Amino acid sequence: MEDEARRALDALIRERGEDYSSLSRLIGRNPAYIQQFIKRGTPQRLAEADRKILASYFRVAEEVLGGPAVAPARVVAAAGSRRARQADLVTVPRIDVGASAGPGGFVDTEEARPRLAFDARLLRELASGGTDGLSMIRVAGDSMEPTLIDGDDILVDRADAANRLREGIYVLRTDGALIVKRIERTGAGFVVRSDNRERYPAEWNCDPDTVDVVGRVLWAGRRLR
Repeated sequence: MEDEARRALDALIRERGEDYSSLSRLIGRNPAYIQQFIKRGTPQRLAEADRKILASYFRVAEEVLGGPAVAPARVVAAAGSRRARQADLVTVPRIDVGASAGPGGFVDTEEARPRLAFDARLLRELASGGTDGLSMIRVAGDSMEPTLIDGDDILVDRADAANRLREGIYVLRTDGALIVKRIERTGAGFVVRSDNRERYPAEWNCDPDTVDVVGRVLWAGRRLR
């Protein structure tokens, strides 16, 4: 039964264009967890909580992933419960570019990677303007340490940009470079600076008309080291 569950999960991942590490993060595990489960059989079976999240994400019965068969009398109730759980998850696209927290990196394309699912209530608390403008970007560089470190995934609200500009951390595009910095309002413009002041002490004044404010950083997630 466990072998069937592993094969079924692997088939779902390939069919939906997902990847092992993203799904491992979805269930709060280390990036290699799902790959080890599928390829090595470790663990032998998915924990109930992990199985529920994955079944809800892929919209399949838990039985497909090794869960107990649902008795006929409970099918309707279980279907309603699954729909409720699915409604509690909102998927956010992950953009395959790096927002540089160092000297700046030039970006030619922004290609969507597999989406990451968040609890809907959490997103409503973080993004007051709705979830349509949300995306995930990975940080590259050390200029925003200790707030953000190299490799962090940040949740960016593109709907919360120049028209609502206020003190906080933002992703900016300037001269073709995508950067993540802290900004402070100063009259008609704003000051851009790094949090790692010892290594990056410079700050500069910006005119909002010369810098493209991509969006405000709402949340960051990272792999434990």
